[in-house]
Amino acid sequence: MEAMRVPSDEAPALSRLDGIDTLRGLSILAVVLLHIWIRLALDDVRMGRSWPPTLSHFVWFDGGNGVTVFFAVSGFLITLTSLRRFGSLAAMRPVTFYRIRFARIMPLLVLLLVVLSAFHLLHVDGFRLNAKHFTLPRALLAALTFHLNWLETARDSFLPACWTVLWSLSIEEAFYLCFPLVCVVLLRWKYGSWLWISVALVFVAMGPFARTVWSTTDLAKENSYLAGMASIALGCLTAWITDMLSQRNVRRGRWLLAIQTAGWATILLIAIWPTWHHILRPLGKSGTDDTVLALGTCLVMLPVALGGAKGHWWSSPVRWFGKHSYEIYLSHEFLVIVGVNMLYDHCFPHGASWAALAALVIGIMAMTAPLGWVLAKFFAEPMNRRLRGAAPAK
Repeated sequence: MEAMRVPSDEAPALSRLDGIDTLRGLSILAVVLLHIWIRLALDDVRMGRSWPPTLSHFVWFDGGNGVTVFFAVSGFLITLTSLRRFGSLAAMRPVTFYRIRFARIMPLLVLLLVVLSAFHLLHVDGFRLNAKHFTLPRALLAALTFHLNWLETARDSFLPACWTVLWSLSIEEAFYLCFPLVCVVLLRWKYGSWLWISVALVFVAMGPFARTVWSTTDLAKENSYLAGMASIALGCLTAWITDMLSQRNVRRGRWLLAIQTAGWATILLIAIWPTWHHILRPLGKSGTDDTVLALGTCLVMLPVALGGAKGHWWSSPVRWFGKHSYEIYLSHEFLVIVGVNMLYDHCFPHGASWAALAALVIGIMAMTAPLGWVLAKFFAEPMNRRLRGAAPAK
């Protein structure tokens, strides 16, 4: 499966891949737009209500698809980075892997939880936990032990918006708690490569069932561990294929361009049509829509990683969002709540024109970027470097 390379914690991390930052940027913008729509809908303002259904879906309701793309990107980058860092997945050192993940994820997560706890205790509107379903200690435990998605499903209730974004982080980090152990245990067997591939394929295959047969509510479908892990596993498999082709010096070719074009076309197909539309109804009913979207994402990432082409100048704003997607993801709901609850409710108590609403939406989206940059520049990245010590930055 893998040609052995000299493992080293000093090995350089992957250079930034502009195509993947573009995927991240588009995904985080889709998430922010969905959350703005939800917050406005609570005030009985339904953006895009009179638009054609496909246009409304494309602009406002691709946030869930954005998270699916994030899952696939995460599996791809973590696996490919691990291959570069350790020389092979079989040579992975779990303690080092966990330390690197801890340094990247936990500082900003802990800061978020401290702020949310303070806001809850101060009874700030929009941040208080519903005492009928959640207590602060229970919510903190769920967030720090990566089962917040399970807690919401078990209580059949959403946490406040700034808490509930952590459902996807819970799925992702639960996967990575097992990932290095599975690699070390399986890949040291004679036929470990085939076992590793088989396990990944089993996760991919379980995704549609987790989204349909095994989920009895929409909340359970959204928060399912196996549904999200299916996309992560597909990203892991794609990274392995990318590494194998890279070792064979496969860098360019028309077939790679064709693969990337097919990937973008697949992403666009899922982004434009809702699953209840006749074009995608079979995918929606079978739960394979997320699998197809993750596959399209992987078809984009493989040629991007092999070719390493630089992005165009006109895509740089989207890539800028992508470079700070983790920080924006954890912090954007603060701006959404402030923008709608304070600006809209106080400035337009009797409703606003569409021009004013458009300005509000654009303003909120524009502000998420500098907030994410500030958090990354002055907190997350310095803490990441400090906690890793000699470990290279991702």
